[in-house]
Amino acid sequence: MAGPPLPPRAACPAALRSLRQREFPRLRGITYLDHAGSALFPESLLKAFTDDLRSNVYGNPHSQNISSKLTYDTIEHVRYRILQHFNTTAEDYTVIFTSGCTAALKLVAEAFPWIPEGTKETSSRFCFLTDSHTSVVGMRGITALMNVLSVPIKPKELLLSEENKIPAEEQNCTTPHLFSYPAQSNFSGTKYPLSWIQDIKSGKLCPVNIPGKWFVLLDAASYVSSSPLDLGVHQADFIPISFYKIFGFPTGLGALLVNNRIAPLLRKTYFGGGTAAAYLAGEDFYFPRKSIAERFEDGTVSFLDIIALKHGFDVLEKLTGGMEKIKQHTFALAHYTYNVLSTLKYANGAPVVRIYSDTDFSNPDVQGPIINFNVLDENGEVIGFSQVDKMASLYNIHVRTGCFCNTGACQMHLGISNEDIQRNLQAGHVCGDDIDLLDGRPTGSVRISFGYMSSFEDAQTFLKFIIATRLSKSDTEILVQSSVTKLTTESVPDDLPSFSNADKLCPLPHILDRELKHNLSARKMTVNWQPPEAEAESIRAAVSETAVPTCRRGSKPITVTNIYLYPIKSCSAFEVTEWPVGNQGLLYDRNWMVVNQNGVCITQKQEPRLCLVNPSIDLKQNIMVIEAEGMDPISVSLEENTGKETVICESKVCSHRVKTYDCGERIAGWFSTFLGHPCHLIRQSSDTRNKSHQKNTKGLASAANISLSLVNEAQYLLINVASILQLKEHVSARLEVPLEIEELIQRFRANIVISAPESFEEEEWAEISIGSLRLQVVGPCSRCQIICIDQQSGERNKEFLQSLSAARGRKTNFGIYLMNQPLHSSFPDVLSVGSEVIPVLKENTEIQPPTSNEEKCSG
Repeated sequence: MAGPPLPPRAACPAALRSLRQREFPRLRGITYLDHAGSALFPESLLKAFTDDLRSNVYGNPHSQNISSKLTYDTIEHVRYRILQHFNTTAEDYTVIFTSGCTAALKLVAEAFPWIPEGTKETSSRFCFLTDSHTSVVGMRGITALMNVLSVPIKPKELLLSEENKIPAEEQNCTTPHLFSYPAQSNFSGTKYPLSWIQDIKSGKLCPVNIPGKWFVLLDAASYVSSSPLDLGVHQADFIPISFYKIFGFPTGLGALLVNNRIAPLLRKTYFGGGTAAAYLAGEDFYFPRKSIAERFEDGTVSFLDIIALKHGFDVLEKLTGGMEKIKQHTFALAHYTYNVLSTLKYANGAPVVRIYSDTDFSNPDVQGPIINFNVLDENGEVIGFSQVDKMASLYNIHVRTGCFCNTGACQMHLGISNEDIQRNLQAGHVCGDDIDLLDGRPTGSVRISFGYMSSFEDAQTFLKFIIATRLSKSDTEILVQSSVTKLTTESVPDDLPSFSNADKLCPLPHILDRELKHNLSARKMTVNWQPPEAEAESIRAAVSETAVPTCRRGSKPITVTNIYLYPIKSCSAFEVTEWPVGNQGLLYDRNWMVVNQNGVCITQKQEPRLCLVNPSIDLKQNIMVIEAEGMDPISVSLEENTGKETVICESKVCSHRVKTYDCGERIAGWFSTFLGHPCHLIRQSSDTRNKSHQKNTKGLASAANISLSLVNEAQYLLINVASILQLKEHVSARLEVPLEIEELIQRFRANIVISAPESFEEEEWAEISIGSLRLQVVGPCSRCQIICIDQQSGERNKEFLQSLSAARGRKTNFGIYLMNQPLHSSFPDVLSVGSEVIPVLKENTEIQPPTSNEEKCSG
């Protein structure tokens, strides 16, 4: 009989701190909490692997030369190493390399010996737990083509299946059925019993009441990233895994571990290179290789990546001492974080978060190092996960949001019905987007997860973030009095092994008691995401009263006060008083962008110093001049390089594909010197603009002639000075320093700044006219962390985005996006400061500019 579960234990902070500094220096200043999404590779793994590649010649394993034989033998050694890791041998299991866990699952669906409906025999069933990854559920697409019925099973239903007893006369039926379930839920971290494997195969548990022989597919991808799996004890028939979940590198490599007892029953139709013992091209003759692995590994395997696995296993063992220690360490962090998180409450007693879990985080055998939750306000309403993600990014905390490719668990924990999923799709929500709330109900949640290199400092940084952004000073005083002492009195035996043989595992340190109390005592200077309720209500009331101007009394006309263009994406603004307008917006606005050595766009999110680069356009000399402090000015011709030697490349801005070309080594050297790392300046190619970067925007009269430059969403961004002034009051009060309105305008990086009588009235407009330009409003601008960057110094301050979120009732919208209406505008045109802006309300009632003191109503 098993004894009580061991208390949570973690690696000693000093030993772990040393490991972090040595193996993960790139994590400095980053709190990475998405280990369930991907592990992070240590420096020594890469070094060992690259040293190996530099020292040996590895040829194609299908050849017979010396280098190829070395590759083949090394791959076979890695197969044995994988089996050893899972405490089994080649006598019991075969390792089939795949491109990942998903490919392994697809292989099972295609090769399993299904018996379809409509035959004399009992037909097969494919059953899967509803708390399964998309890649498991997707297997039913293949089984449907084979005329095999798929049956989703809820966890509670399986526990009741002991009542599904097969009559004795039907127990000799050999029809193969397959049941799939995850060893660990990637949504909640719940660990499902490994005893189910034998219970299902023996008939003790029966997913559906049908005669036949049950085989078990154990989806172990999430489980094996932080827990040991003993296949000598728990002999599932199929175990798919992805190695990047364990080591962080290599990616794109997985395996299917197949129990040798079922391996001969697997069927295969396609045969690729290396799988045939013999075949004929002119006749339908094919004879497979004897080895199960070689029979199912079509083509040349990713042999260099497979060789990297050897170093992955070696380094992981050396750094941690094995999976059992990883299991205890990561669970200790999750246990600690869960306990603190679950006790956080507002002054009115309402919980700060809603945790989605089937356990109380007391036992690492039933709970993995994953915490899934949604943040609540003091009234119990869910704050959308995308807003939480934005705030977390201000603290450089990396989390995962959405439904995590597990719709079944998401529905079960969040109470989302099948009809809700379909309605959400019709409303425009798809998996992976940032639509976090529909009709006030969450479409997903927030997930944090720990890995072997995670530390208590990571857990604390996350907890401090939640406290700083959710609780007022009075709330935190209550928290300190009621919960801190209790949460820091846990202790752990000091005779348990740690990651370092020289260091004993430490008890849960009194870090929360020491550092968190200090954090709370300094509450006044800490960033506040949501203000005290009274203040928040006053802000919301003020916004609500001014958001929809239904009637104006003697208002002045709305005019354009400032015009800015940003020739180089994410660099400083170039202010003008009048400027030509074309079918892409302001001429030369965001025609260039800076990219890294991989061709990926660099913005102020990654490189705040971009705001210190000042581009200006000289239309007379036909050049763009680029300046920065400490650098000699450099110029770029406005004439496009259309010569034959110009190489047109494809780049990506958000989800848009754009055609670009490189501006040359001279300008690349200038930017690389200023930013301190290799980068290039690229320019959008004009001859492919309309084809490559068009915005499909609903409601526009015609999208045929609408194209975008290198902007994210739309051709123009408009902000209102009145809205800036209202926000300025709250930001200044919280920072306790005066702010200049010009500084705030620069932070919001608009193209058009207007002076309207009422704050936020621009959000009620459907379109506007400025001179002969007709511009359609295509939606609000949801702000990101760039507004936290001082555009004069490049320094960050989290307060700005958090104050905006508080002032707007948890939203971060500020400003509106505009697009040309080609059928109603004439090009080229000129936009000028002082021009009158005539808006049309969303109800299509035009707002006439007042001409006297007579009252004008908007309707």
